[in-house]
Amino acid sequence: MLGSAKEAFAQESSGPHANPGGEAKTPKTKILEAGAKLLQSGSPLKPFGIYLVGFHPMKDSPEDQMEAHHYCHQVNEDFAQCTLFDGNTEDANLNGIEFIISAKLFNTLPEEEKKYWHPHNGEILSGQLVAPNIPDIAEKELMKGKMNSYGKTWHVWNTGYEGKLGDALPLGQPMLGWSFNHEGEAVPGLVEKRDKNMKIDSEEKRRQRADLKQLAKPQSGVDDLKGRFARPTKDIPGVIDTKAQEKIQ
Repeated sequence: MLGSAKEAFAQESSGPHANPGGEAKTPKTKILEAGAKLLQSGSPLKPFGIYLVGFHPMKDSPEDQMEAHHYCHQVNEDFAQCTLFDGNTEDANLNGIEFIISAKLFNTLPEEEKKYWHPHNGEILSGQLVAPNIPDIAEKELMKGKMNSYGKTWHVWNTGYEGKLGDALPLGQPMLGWSFNHEGEAVPGLVEKRDKNMKIDSEEKRRQRADLKQLAKPQSGVDDLKGRFARPTKDIPGVIDTKAQEKIQ
């Protein structure tokens, strides 16, 4: 049974897109790593046990989009911190960080700070944000807890994504990541490729989460990228920008 579980996980793996520049590890480095693994605790990394996979367009260049593998630590009910990788295999590259906060904490932020935080309802209700390898009922409960939350994401290394090769080293300034908040914003094939590689059905997850729409509140940043994509887009039911809601009222 254990072997079949490992095999199933391997079939759902997603490898990195870039090979870092540099020479291969020497025997000395490998020995040092083995000793460190035995003698050092790695305590700060042990709580990062929540695995999420989603997508990030860059806020300043929305057509630059990437699949993001999040390994997260839920510090408390209102705050989580995540390391981001370009895959889920042992050779995946660390390429960013994300902090996730509740609507309660977001509402305490200065207005100038809020422009860095992207909304999550669109990712959840569209079925694009997933937590692989856990039962559907547990995944849905996790997503329910993230409704109306926000993320602050910085990608610090272009390790490659749809249509673009990665850099051999982390170069340039960090890129502020955003979220998809309307249908059609993702470049064609991006979500479908992830779903095929990891045996995920985003449309089925969307149907399973339809009742979470009643929990959705208007969020800041939903329309920040509206009109900046090369394709027609349409609204996701339940995903509303706070500014649009204010105009209606």
